[in-house]
Amino acid sequence: MDISFIVNHLGEEREKYDGAVNPPIFQTSNFTVPTVEEFRNRIQHEYDSPFYTRGHNPTVAILRKKIAALEGTEDALIFSSGSGAIAAAVMNVVQSGDHIVCVQKPYGWTNFLLNQLLVKYGVTTTMVDGRDPENYRNAIRENTKLFFLETPNTMTFELQDIHAICDIAKEKNIVTILDNSYCSPLFQQPAAYGVDMICHSATKYFSGHSDVVGGVVCGSSERMRSIFKSEFMCLGANISPHDASMLIKGLRTLPIRLEQSARTAAKVAFYLEYHNKVKKLHWPYSNSFPQKELAKKQMKNCGGLMSIELDVEDYAGVEKFCNSLRYFLMATSWGGFESLIFPICAFSKNKESHTSHLPWNLVRLYIGLEDAELLIRDLDQALERI
Repeated sequence: MDISFIVNHLGEEREKYDGAVNPPIFQTSNFTVPTVEEFRNRIQHEYDSPFYTRGHNPTVAILRKKIAALEGTEDALIFSSGSGAIAAAVMNVVQSGDHIVCVQKPYGWTNFLLNQLLVKYGVTTTMVDGRDPENYRNAIRENTKLFFLETPNTMTFELQDIHAICDIAKEKNIVTILDNSYCSPLFQQPAAYGVDMICHSATKYFSGHSDVVGGVVCGSSERMRSIFKSEFMCLGANISPHDASMLIKGLRTLPIRLEQSARTAAKVAFYLEYHNKVKKLHWPYSNSFPQKELAKKQMKNCGGLMSIELDVEDYAGVEKFCNSLRYFLMATSWGGFESLIFPICAFSKNKESHTSHLPWNLVRLYIGLEDAELLIRDLDQALERI
């Protein structure tokens, strides 16, 4: 299905809304019905029809159709955050006594879910170096029910071979979930490799304007209905109709924004890769990236997120670099119009107290929609100060 049709027209039955170009926001908690028979029908089929907005809302339903089509899956569910979406997908697969195999260094709240929260309920997880698919196979136990992938991750960008790991999972009847936030469905489509469920932080590229927090799970209708009837309705992590409407608007410009960010990121990465103040560049399409060949194979393009390890002696050098930047804003998240930095040294006071698995001199950069020349000049003047 054509991307431009999906983001601009799919699911928008304008004839029902007086020809409105943008679909209306159904800002209501409740939907009335005229008869008991209709009430009975709605409450028994809430997945498909409006009854109570926590379950089904027409504005959210349009967004579901668009994102599922972009990912090449049968359906999608929209959550109030990416961590909520991941938690619901994982909890739908496992129960007490089950085992999960997860890639090392996933998103922080994914790591917390698997290695702290679910442990209280008898679910165990083995973390593996996902760069070698056989590490997933070697970690399998009799009670393994789930493989969790995040490729690339969003700090140092190690990849997993999606096709190879899915082949192992299907051979052993293990469910696969993949966090596709880094690439978006425009740059990577895991369903084509056999992934069962794909998750996103919709806060990132889908929104694009740093004004909405949301999450997505995509997959088969059977799996989405299973999550809907259990975790989705029980935990109540649904998105509001207003936020869904803003995400629909964000999708309109998704292809343009992604291409601009990727194009600019390539120029910035080339500049950083050979700078004498940069010890190491982490970016999947860079010449020095160990998995560049795999990145080119399973990713259509490379996004605007990258990291650098600065060639500095101590925290003071990292802080001077970060504090000197004028056009890179210091904040968490990414995927919006604005370029950002995220310094790992902020998690501790000095090198001696640093305990993160990430290097203390690592600074993550997100490349937004500014001109490449502006961002390179900003980086250049900040690097010259260290």
